[in-house]
Amino acid sequence: MTNPIIAEVIRGSIVESRHRGSFAVADEQGKIVLEVGNTLTPVYPRSAIKALQCLPVIESGAADRFHLTDTEIALCCASHNGEPEHVRAARSILSKIGLDESCYECGAHWPSSSKAAFQVVREGGEALQVHNNCSGKHAGMLALAKYLDLGTHDYIKLEHPVQRAVAASIGKICDCDLSAAPVGVDGCSVPTWAIPLQNLATGFARLHTSIAGQRIILAVRANPFMVGGTDLFDTEIMTAIPRLFIKYGAEGVFCGCIPHAGLGFAVKTDDGAARAVQVATAAMLASLNVWSPAESAILKSFQQEKMQNWRNIHVGEVRASL
Repeated sequence: MTNPIIAEVIRGSIVESRHRGSFAVADEQGKIVLEVGNTLTPVYPRSAIKALQCLPVIESGAADRFHLTDTEIALCCASHNGEPEHVRAARSILSKIGLDESCYECGAHWPSSSKAAFQVVREGGEALQVHNNCSGKHAGMLALAKYLDLGTHDYIKLEHPVQRAVAASIGKICDCDLSAAPVGVDGCSVPTWAIPLQNLATGFARLHTSIAGQRIILAVRANPFMVGGTDLFDTEIMTAIPRLFIKYGAEGVFCGCIPHAGLGFAVKTDDGAARAVQVATAAMLASLNVWSPAESAILKSFQQEKMQNWRNIHVGEVRASL
Protein backbone atom coordinates (compact mmCIF):
# COMPACT_ATOMS: atom_id res chain seq x y z
CA MET A 1 0.00 0.00 0.00
CA THR A 2 1.37 3.40 -1.00
CA ASN A 3 0.76 6.04 1.61
CA PRO A 4 -0.90 9.27 0.45
CA ILE A 5 0.75 12.67 0.23
CA ILE A 6 0.16 14.42 3.53
CA ALA A 7 2.26 17.55 3.03
CA GLU A 8 3.63 19.62 0.14
CA VAL A 9 6.29 22.26 -0.25
CA ILE A 10 5.21 25.18 -2.43
CA ARG A 11 7.69 27.55 -4.06
CA GLY A 12 6.38 30.19 -6.41
CA SER A 13 3.38 28.73 -8.19
CA ILE A 14 4.31 25.04 -8.17
CA VAL A 15 4.72 22.13 -5.80
CA GLU A 16 8.44 21.66 -5.23
CA SER A 17 8.36 18.61 -2.95
CA ARG A 18 5.82 16.08 -1.71
CA HIS A 19 5.82 14.04 1.47
CA ARG A 20 3.88 10.82 2.00
CA GLY A 21 2.83 9.46 5.34
CA SER A 22 0.20 7.87 7.53
CA PHE A 23 -1.57 8.44 10.82
CA ALA A 24 -4.01 6.81 13.22
CA VAL A 25 -6.35 8.19 15.87
CA ALA A 26 -7.73 5.73 18.42
CA ASP A 27 -9.82 5.68 21.56
CA GLU A 28 -9.05 3.96 24.86
CA GLN A 29 -10.59 0.67 23.71
CA GLY A 30 -8.35 0.56 20.66
CA LYS A 31 -11.08 1.53 18.22
CA ILE A 32 -9.64 3.43 15.26
CA VAL A 33 -11.70 6.58 14.76
CA LEU A 34 -9.57 8.07 11.99
CA GLU A 35 -6.74 6.76 9.86
CA VAL A 36 -4.88 7.57 6.68
CA GLY A 37 -2.44 5.26 4.94
CA ASN A 38 -0.90 2.07 6.24
CA THR A 39 -1.14 2.14 10.01
CA LEU A 40 -0.40 -1.54 10.65
CA THR A 41 3.23 -1.63 9.57
CA PRO A 42 5.55 -1.29 12.59
CA VAL A 43 7.56 1.93 12.79
CA TYR A 44 10.20 3.13 15.23
CA PRO A 45 8.49 5.88 17.27
CA ARG A 46 11.86 7.04 18.61
CA SER A 47 11.56 9.94 21.08
CA ALA A 48 7.82 10.34 20.48
CA ILE A 49 7.18 7.79 23.26
CA LYS A 50 9.34 9.27 25.99
CA ALA A 51 6.22 9.69 28.13
CA LEU A 52 5.66 5.92 27.94
CA GLN A 53 9.32 5.30 28.75
CA CYS A 54 8.84 7.47 31.83
CA LEU A 55 5.89 5.45 33.16
CA PRO A 56 7.98 2.97 35.21
CA VAL A 57 9.83 5.88 36.83
CA ILE A 58 6.48 7.02 38.23
CA GLU A 59 4.82 3.63 38.74
CA SER A 60 7.77 2.15 40.63
CA GLY A 61 7.81 4.91 43.23
CA ALA A 62 11.19 6.26 42.10
CA ALA A 63 9.84 9.73 41.31
CA ASP A 64 8.33 10.02 44.80
CA ARG A 65 11.36 8.53 46.55
CA PHE A 66 13.67 11.12 44.99
CA HIS A 67 11.13 13.97 45.19
CA LEU A 68 11.15 14.71 41.49
CA THR A 69 9.31 17.91 40.68
CA ASP A 70 6.88 18.39 37.81
CA THR A 71 9.62 20.31 36.01
CA GLU A 72 11.97 17.33 36.35
CA ILE A 73 9.32 14.81 35.30
CA ALA A 74 8.62 16.91 32.21
CA LEU A 75 12.34 16.83 31.41
CA CYS A 76 12.28 13.03 31.64
CA CYS A 77 9.85 13.16 28.69
CA ALA A 78 11.87 15.70 26.71
CA SER A 79 13.93 16.07 23.58
CA HIS A 80 15.29 19.35 24.84
CA ASN A 81 17.40 22.11 23.36
CA GLY A 82 20.11 21.94 26.03
CA GLU A 83 19.26 25.43 27.24
CA PRO A 84 20.34 26.43 30.76
CA GLU A 85 16.95 25.53 32.28
CA HIS A 86 17.17 22.03 30.82
CA VAL A 87 20.71 21.50 32.03
CA ARG A 88 19.86 22.67 35.55
CA ALA A 89 16.90 20.29 35.78
CA ALA A 90 18.92 17.31 34.54
CA ARG A 91 21.68 18.02 37.04
CA SER A 92 19.08 18.42 39.79
CA ILE A 93 17.75 14.91 39.11
CA LEU A 94 21.26 13.45 39.16
CA SER A 95 22.01 15.23 42.43
CA LYS A 96 18.82 13.91 44.04
CA ILE A 97 19.69 10.32 43.14
CA GLY A 98 23.30 10.66 44.25
CA LEU A 99 24.91 10.27 40.82
CA ASP A 100 26.87 12.52 38.51
CA GLU A 101 27.16 13.07 34.76
CA SER A 102 29.78 10.34 34.40
CA CYS A 103 26.97 7.81 34.89
CA TYR A 104 25.22 8.93 31.72
CA GLU A 105 25.40 6.58 28.72
CA CYS A 106 23.56 8.80 26.23
CA GLY A 107 26.63 10.40 24.63
CA ALA A 108 27.70 14.02 24.47
CA HIS A 109 26.70 16.64 21.94
CA TRP A 110 26.49 20.42 21.84
CA PRO A 111 23.18 21.99 22.91
CA SER A 112 20.68 21.82 20.04
CA SER A 113 19.94 25.50 20.61
CA SER A 114 22.58 27.50 18.76
CA LYS A 115 22.26 30.31 21.32
CA ALA A 116 22.92 27.88 24.16
CA ALA A 117 25.78 26.24 22.27
CA PHE A 118 27.43 29.60 21.56
CA GLN A 119 27.14 30.48 25.23
CA VAL A 120 28.92 27.27 26.22
CA VAL A 121 31.72 28.08 23.77
CA ARG A 122 32.03 31.66 25.05
CA GLU A 123 32.40 30.29 28.57
CA GLY A 124 35.14 27.92 27.45
CA GLY A 125 32.99 24.85 27.90
CA GLU A 126 32.62 21.70 25.85
CA ALA A 127 29.89 19.40 24.61
CA LEU A 128 28.63 17.32 27.54
CA GLN A 129 26.26 14.42 28.00
CA VAL A 130 23.97 16.66 30.03
CA HIS A 131 23.51 18.73 26.85
CA ASN A 132 22.20 15.65 25.05
CA ASN A 133 18.55 16.20 24.14
CA CYS A 134 17.76 12.90 25.90
CA SER A 135 19.60 13.65 29.15
CA GLY A 136 16.31 14.05 31.02
CA LYS A 137 15.06 10.64 29.91
CA HIS A 138 18.36 9.09 30.90
CA ALA A 139 18.28 10.81 34.29
CA GLY A 140 14.86 9.24 34.83
CA MET A 141 16.17 5.81 33.85
CA LEU A 142 19.10 6.23 36.23
CA ALA A 143 16.62 7.18 38.98
CA LEU A 144 14.72 3.96 38.31
CA ALA A 145 17.92 1.91 38.43
CA LYS A 146 18.97 3.55 41.69
CA TYR A 147 15.53 3.11 43.28
CA LEU A 148 15.43 -0.58 42.39
CA ASP A 149 18.98 -0.98 43.72
CA LEU A 150 20.22 -2.10 40.34
CA GLY A 151 23.60 -1.44 38.83
CA THR A 152 23.60 1.68 36.68
CA HIS A 153 26.30 0.43 34.32
CA ASP A 154 24.81 -0.62 30.97
CA TYR A 155 21.34 0.59 31.99
CA ILE A 156 20.85 1.30 28.26
CA LYS A 157 21.16 -2.35 27.29
CA LEU A 158 18.14 -4.31 26.09
CA GLU A 159 18.60 -6.97 28.77
CA HIS A 160 19.01 -4.53 31.69
CA PRO A 161 16.07 -4.57 34.15
CA VAL A 162 15.44 -0.86 33.49
CA GLN A 163 14.87 -1.49 29.79
CA ARG A 164 12.84 -4.61 30.55
CA ALA A 165 10.60 -2.48 32.77
CA VAL A 166 10.27 0.13 30.02
CA ALA A 167 9.37 -2.57 27.48
CA ALA A 168 6.77 -4.06 29.80
CA SER A 169 5.08 -0.68 30.32
CA ILE A 170 5.04 0.15 26.62
CA GLY A 171 3.84 -3.30 25.62
CA LYS A 172 1.02 -3.28 28.15
CA ILE A 173 -0.38 0.14 27.33
CA CYS A 174 -0.05 -0.37 23.55
CA ASP A 175 -1.34 -3.98 23.48
CA CYS A 176 1.89 -5.03 21.79
CA ASP A 177 4.22 -7.96 22.51
CA LEU A 178 7.59 -6.24 22.30
CA SER A 179 9.45 -9.53 22.76
CA ALA A 180 8.49 -10.32 19.17
CA ALA A 181 8.86 -6.76 17.84
CA PRO A 182 11.76 -5.51 15.74
CA VAL A 183 14.18 -3.60 17.95
CA GLY A 184 16.92 -1.11 17.11
CA VAL A 185 19.21 1.26 18.96
CA ASP A 186 18.07 4.86 19.31
CA GLY A 187 20.28 7.91 18.88
CA CYS A 188 20.84 8.06 22.64
CA SER A 189 21.73 4.33 22.74
CA VAL A 190 18.59 2.93 24.44
CA PRO A 191 16.42 0.32 22.69
CA THR A 192 13.68 1.48 20.34
CA TRP A 193 10.96 -0.99 19.40
CA ALA A 194 8.98 -0.93 16.15
CA ILE A 195 5.25 -0.59 16.83
CA PRO A 196 2.28 -0.06 14.46
CA LEU A 197 0.72 3.39 14.48
CA GLN A 198 -2.61 1.90 15.53
CA ASN A 199 -1.07 0.46 18.69
CA LEU A 200 0.78 3.67 19.45
CA ALA A 201 -2.42 5.69 19.09
CA THR A 202 -4.21 3.28 21.43
CA GLY A 203 -1.42 3.47 23.98
CA PHE A 204 -1.52 7.25 24.08
CA ALA A 205 -5.31 7.26 24.31
CA ARG A 206 -4.88 5.25 27.52
CA LEU A 207 -2.12 7.41 28.97
CA HIS A 208 -4.50 9.57 30.99
CA THR A 209 -6.33 6.56 32.45
CA SER A 210 -3.63 5.77 35.03
CA ILE A 211 -2.40 7.87 37.94
CA ALA A 212 1.15 7.70 36.57
CA GLY A 213 0.02 8.81 33.13
CA GLN A 214 -2.04 11.65 34.54
CA ARG A 215 0.96 12.84 36.52
CA ILE A 216 3.13 12.87 33.40
CA ILE A 217 0.52 14.73 31.37
CA LEU A 218 0.01 17.36 34.08
CA ALA A 219 3.77 17.82 34.51
CA VAL A 220 4.30 18.37 30.79
CA ARG A 221 1.31 20.68 30.48
CA ALA A 222 2.65 22.80 33.33
CA ASN A 223 6.15 22.87 31.82
CA PRO A 224 5.95 22.70 28.01
CA PHE A 225 9.27 24.52 27.71
CA MET A 226 11.06 21.64 29.39
CA VAL A 227 9.87 19.15 26.75
CA GLY A 228 11.55 21.02 23.91
CA GLY A 229 12.55 24.62 24.31
CA THR A 230 12.78 27.83 22.35
CA ASP A 231 11.18 27.70 18.88
CA LEU A 232 10.42 23.96 19.03
CA PHE A 233 7.06 22.76 17.73
CA ASP A 234 6.16 20.63 20.77
CA THR A 235 6.67 23.52 23.16
CA GLU A 236 4.95 26.09 20.97
CA ILE A 237 1.81 24.08 20.19
CA MET A 238 1.31 22.84 23.77
CA THR A 239 1.81 26.37 25.07
CA ALA A 240 -0.86 27.57 22.64
CA ILE A 241 -3.21 24.65 23.35
CA PRO A 242 -2.67 23.34 26.91
CA ARG A 243 -5.29 20.58 26.47
CA LEU A 244 -3.05 18.90 23.89
CA PHE A 245 -0.27 16.46 24.82
CA ILE A 246 2.20 15.85 21.99
CA LYS A 247 5.78 14.71 21.47
CA TYR A 248 8.06 14.57 18.43
CA GLY A 249 10.30 11.64 17.54
CA ALA A 250 13.16 11.50 15.06
CA GLU A 251 12.46 10.50 11.45
CA GLY A 252 9.13 12.26 11.25
CA VAL A 253 6.99 10.88 14.08
CA PHE A 254 4.47 12.49 16.39
CA CYS A 255 2.56 10.76 19.17
CA GLY A 256 0.21 12.27 21.69
CA CYS A 257 -3.20 12.37 23.25
CA ILE A 258 -6.25 14.53 23.75
CA PRO A 259 -7.26 13.51 27.29
CA HIS A 260 -10.55 15.42 27.40
CA ALA A 261 -11.71 13.47 24.32
CA GLY A 262 -10.18 10.13 25.30
CA LEU A 263 -8.18 9.96 22.06
CA GLY A 264 -4.59 9.16 21.16
CA PHE A 265 -2.78 9.62 17.87
CA ALA A 266 0.38 8.63 16.02
CA VAL A 267 1.75 10.12 12.78
CA LYS A 268 4.70 9.14 10.58
CA THR A 269 6.16 10.58 7.38
CA ASP A 270 7.64 8.02 5.02
CA ASP A 271 10.75 10.10 4.34
CA GLY A 272 11.25 11.17 7.95
CA ALA A 273 10.74 14.88 7.24
CA ALA A 274 10.04 16.92 10.36
CA ARG A 275 8.71 19.87 8.35
CA ALA A 276 6.07 17.64 6.81
CA VAL A 277 4.94 15.81 9.92
CA GLN A 278 4.46 19.06 11.84
CA VAL A 279 1.97 20.62 9.44
CA ALA A 280 0.26 17.28 8.74
CA THR A 281 -0.20 16.59 12.45
CA ALA A 282 -1.66 20.04 13.01
CA ALA A 283 -4.11 19.52 10.13
CA MET A 284 -5.11 16.08 11.40
CA LEU A 285 -5.74 17.46 14.88
CA ALA A 286 -7.70 20.41 13.49
CA SER A 287 -9.99 17.98 11.65
CA LEU A 288 -11.14 16.40 14.92
CA ASN A 289 -14.35 17.78 16.35
CA VAL A 290 -13.04 17.94 19.92
CA TRP A 291 -11.73 21.50 20.16
CA SER A 292 -13.12 24.88 21.03
CA PRO A 293 -13.36 27.35 18.13
CA ALA A 294 -10.30 29.18 19.46
CA GLU A 295 -8.28 25.95 19.68
CA SER A 296 -9.31 24.93 16.18
CA ALA A 297 -8.16 28.29 14.83
CA ILE A 298 -4.79 27.89 16.52
CA LEU A 299 -4.33 24.39 15.10
CA LYS A 300 -5.14 25.65 11.62
CA SER A 301 -2.44 28.29 11.99
CA PHE A 302 0.08 25.49 12.60
CA GLN A 303 -0.86 23.50 9.48
CA GLN A 304 1.11 25.83 7.23
CA GLU A 305 4.67 27.05 7.71
CA LYS A 306 6.17 29.91 5.76
CA MET A 307 9.61 29.51 4.21
CA GLN A 308 12.04 32.42 4.16
CA ASN A 309 15.46 32.72 2.59
CA TRP A 310 18.58 34.19 4.20
CA ARG A 311 17.34 37.71 3.45
CA ASN A 312 14.04 36.95 5.21
CA ILE A 313 12.15 37.05 1.91
CA HIS A 314 9.04 34.88 1.84
CA VAL A 315 9.78 32.25 -0.83
CA GLY A 316 7.19 29.57 -0.22
CA GLU A 317 5.50 27.40 2.36
CA VAL A 318 5.12 23.91 3.73
CA ARG A 319 1.45 23.02 3.98
CA ALA A 320 -0.66 20.04 4.86
CA SER A 321 -2.23 18.09 2.02
CA LEU A 322 -4.76 15.75 3.60
